Amino acid sequence: MSETTYSEEHIRSLDWKEHIRLRPGMYIGKLGDGSSYDDGIYVLLKEVLDNCIDEHVMGHGKKVDVEIKGARVEVRDYGRGVPLGKVIDVVSKINTGAKYDSKAFKKSVGLNGVGTKAVNALSSYFKIESVREGQLKRAEFDRGVLRKDEKLTRTEEPNGTRVIFEPDPDMFRHFQYREAHVERLLWNYCYLNTGLTIHYNDQKFQSKNGLLDLLNTKLDGEPLYPIIHLVGDDIEVAFTHGTHYGEEYYSFVNGQHTTQGGTHQGAFREAVAKVIRDFFKKDWDATDVRTGITAAISVKIIEPVFESQTKTKLGSQEIEPGGRSMRAFIADFLAEKLDNYLHKHPEVAEVIQKKVLESERERKELAGIRKLARERAKKASLHNRKLRDCRLHLNDPKPHPRKGETTLFITEGDSASGSITKSRDVETQAVFSLKGKPLNCYGLTKKVVYENEEFNLIQAALSIEDGLDDLRYQRIVIATDADVDGMHIRLLLMTFFLQFFPGLVQNDHLYILQTPLFRVRNKKETIYCYSEEEKQKALRKLGKGAEITRFKGLGEISPDEFKNFIGPDMRLDPVMITKDAVVHDLLDFFMGKNTPARQDFIIGNLKAEKDVVEPAPAPVAETGYVEEEA
Repeated sequence: MSETTYSEEHIRSLDWKEHIRLRPGMYIGKLGDGSSYDDGIYVLLKEVLDNCIDEHVMGHGKKVDVEIKGARVEVRDYGRGVPLGKVIDVVSKINTGAKYDSKAFKKSVGLNGVGTKAVNALSSYFKIESVREGQLKRAEFDRGVLRKDEKLTRTEEPNGTRVIFEPDPDMFRHFQYREAHVERLLWNYCYLNTGLTIHYNDQKFQSKNGLLDLLNTKLDGEPLYPIIHLVGDDIEVAFTHGTHYGEEYYSFVNGQHTTQGGTHQGAFREAVAKVIRDFFKKDWDATDVRTGITAAISVKIIEPVFESQTKTKLGSQEIEPGGRSMRAFIADFLAEKLDNYLHKHPEVAEVIQKKVLESERERKELAGIRKLARERAKKASLHNRKLRDCRLHLNDPKPHPRKGETTLFITEGDSASGSITKSRDVETQAVFSLKGKPLNCYGLTKKVVYENEEFNLIQAALSIEDGLDDLRYQRIVIATDADVDGMHIRLLLMTFFLQFFPGLVQNDHLYILQTPLFRVRNKKETIYCYSEEEKQKALRKLGKGAEITRFKGLGEISPDEFKNFIGPDMRLDPVMITKDAVVHDLLDFFMGKNTPARQDFIIGNLKAEKDVVEPAPAPVAETGYVEEEA
């Protein structure tokens, strides 16, 4: 065995932009294609917006303009503007910024001086303009390289900063900004900053009631009692209970949406249960108190510590360095404000008590069934091999840069699961094989989750019996054939998750796998097509003699080919609940009793689908194309 040499020539020093482009995950998390809320293109947008919001929080600028057209993003605030002599430095020199000075930005999100530098380095085009007191400074970059450094000019524009960028297609392949994800980001900024107005393309975003407005958009139907909305110095909470299962939380720190929670969310969960138990002088189980809760909490702290650069989980134990603990801060606030509220609103207290007692009764009724279900799940995982697990898991306490890639594919049948299993990345990708069609569980109680073998094993595989804290995979991907049976299985699985584990959908964990419908190839090139339009484009490119293969099912795609579809370029459609959607109404319409309204909907959409999906086939004799089935 030859010995590898190690000398001075092996030591490299990278400049700031080279390091960001070589290790983007350290700065923006995963790259992604825009299907996930935490994909890199949204982190780039957020890093620019954070600077605008910080200006607003410090009392400078009540409006932000955002425009997205295709790949180009433009953000304009009306704050103080970047000091003109430092415009280039703040977007191209690591550890340069005003947020190290706590006097200028006391409770900011971006504290490390990296944000806009990462946007600059990961953009194929980046321009920054700053206006201060009638003077304008402009600079342009390409992948972090300064291309234009313009001299100061006079302008009549109001003070503020404008940033224009286009994510680098070499880094973010096949990406697109999804309206739902952008709008959710912008709404969150408005909910947390009630004096702020954001203009996005032709829309206006503004909130008058903060987290109360946020929760009203998140609730599925009528809550059991009016939302409790409590506001204090550097803290705001809102919550209520519903009839759904589990717990739903929306937590924020200094305006940053901490999608994975953290110390503030944990402190709230602990405190709200304690205050309610103390108020009624009952030693209820905390899970019974919180079952069915939907809550939002926002705190503002000095120098927050996050567990990653993307700031999705708060790690701070104190509200400021050397100050009060996070637990004590939130516990004291709720002990005063929530206790006072319950005394002033006995009718709300009565509803909460009734809800807790119902949850306690149901939990005790299910206790025996849960024990048997856990034993069955353990036995099945050992002997039936329905789950082909991966090595890395989201709930592993040890940090790992690829945790965000952990994925569970839920497939139909052995052939599809076999193809994915053979071609998957065993480090981050697991496969669960369904046996037949799942039960339509709409309108059923959670008892069915434990009594139905498939549902019980899915729950066990995900480790979500007691909530999402121990969720084992970042993404749950439904991988079914693109035929009638496959679509039906998708609906049944989505119904299961929405009915019993809505938090998985609310927190962007559920996806649909897109696989190609066609393979078009000649002797030199192979193109996989996901639609009829892509097929026609491929045929025009490859010309006469091209061979077309129509994939009828996932099991007919070889493992070697499947690697292309579940790798870095994997196409996923997120299952999202829109701002105005009511889950109960959606499930009742699509999965409830057959009604004339649903029959009309199906008939109308079948006709529309036929008009779109079945274009007249091109004559083989004229084109020279050869088409076959897999």
